[in-house]
Amino acid sequence: MEPNTEKYSNSRRMKKYAFGVVVIVAGFLLLASNTGFFPDELKHILFSWPMILIAIGMISLFGSESRTPGYILLIIGGIFLLPRIFEVTFDVMHLFWPAILIAIGVLILVKRGPHHHHKNYVPREGTQRLDDGYIHEEHIFSGSKTRVSQVFRGGHVNCVFGGAEIDLTQATLAEGINELEVNTIFGGVTIIVPCDWNISLKTTSILGDFSDKRVHVKESFDPSRKLVIKGSTIFGGGEIKSY
Repeated sequence: MEPNTEKYSNSRRMKKYAFGVVVIVAGFLLLASNTGFFPDELKHILFSWPMILIAIGMISLFGSESRTPGYILLIIGGIFLLPRIFEVTFDVMHLFWPAILIAIGVLILVKRGPHHHHKNYVPREGTQRLDDGYIHEEHIFSGSKTRVSQVFRGGHVNCVFGGAEIDLTQATLAEGINELEVNTIFGGVTIIVPCDWNISLKTTSILGDFSDKRVHVKESFDPSRKLVIKGSTIFGGGEIKSY
């Protein structure tokens, strides 16, 4: 099995297990609630939209090369859950922007450096050469335009209140399954690809959208090469284009 194929399979497997565990736990909690095994006052805590953000954040931590979106969702969900646990006298929506800033600040302080196979890549505007074929970009209140002109193997791009444009029209897709993880939170990503690439889109959107907007798509593509674009868009967006 190709390394990229094995990595992709393991990632999907971990995501599936994490989602399954969350669904089972939710089912048991609902069963306990309906049968009166825990107080009614806990219902507005366990079955609330902040808890949904926490659940999605926990799932995002499994099988992902970048855990930034998961941590952000956990922090935001946790902050919005506090008023449901403790009595407060102010409008909970006043916590929104402070929660966003706190989450981003914590991530800036604890963020680790890029993975070793990305160590030679420094994102900047213009044509890029990736020594190992992977791209790694993190944008918080910032953005970039990147053009790749060599063999492309995938990587990950995270945009939080930022954006990125990745031009792959001059790149060559590596053999096997190549995985590009894209996560946007109040941000956007545009990926420009050759019209003959075999692309599979596997993204999750929450109050956002990630769509394939290619106008010209050739049906005669190389079956031995495939690009899988996965990730999530939360209050954000993403699109795939071709010329």
